Amino acid sequence: MKRVMSLTTRNEQKEKRRQLILWKALELFVKNGYAETKINDIARAADMSVGLLFHYFESKEQLYEELIRMGVEGTKEPQKMEFSNPLEFFTGFLDALFLFSSQQPWVFLLFVLMAQTRRSDGVPAHIKALAMEVDQMEQSAEIIRMGQSEGVFRDGDPYALSAAFWCSVQGIMEQLAVTPDMPLPETEWLIDVIRSKG
Repeated sequence: MKRVMSLTTRNEQKEKRRQLILWKALELFVKNGYAETKINDIARAADMSVGLLFHYFESKEQLYEELIRMGVEGTKEPQKMEFSNPLEFFTGFLDALFLFSSQQPWVFLLFVLMAQTRRSDGVPAHIKALAMEVDQMEQSAEIIRMGQSEGVFRDGDPYALSAAFWCSVQGIMEQLAVTPDMPLPETEWLIDVIRSKG
């Protein structure tokens, strides 16, 4: 029984250390960029030796890729949502995003990292391609198109409305990454970007 508890405790400690490495790396990548962040910087921030860090991630590239994979999975979350009408898709997503982000502030940084990765030339090509995999705006444009036919969303190009909505979300998340004490906006304010006035 002691051996089982000891293994459980050891596995929990390993997972905590792995999470610590990820969050410290995330902070540094957002602050300094991929090229300027050194593996030594990450180890120092996580208060461990480079050798110990390599037990968890074999390279800076692997660590960065893991963070981007987390971001891609998060970006796919809206696609998994069930909704009874187009408006519920957007309100449900925003409510869930803001609630989760207020409990897990690293989510704000992950939004920043995903945007930086798409724009950066210094990131390995396969990781940049991974970050570009999900086109949330295109999927949302289809839902907006449905909502326009029901009179729920304002007239206009569905893709442009989707872009306006998602750029607003991205901007808020990036601002919250640098100003953590900024209050979260009301979901309704962002929904008004696309909602019909009629």
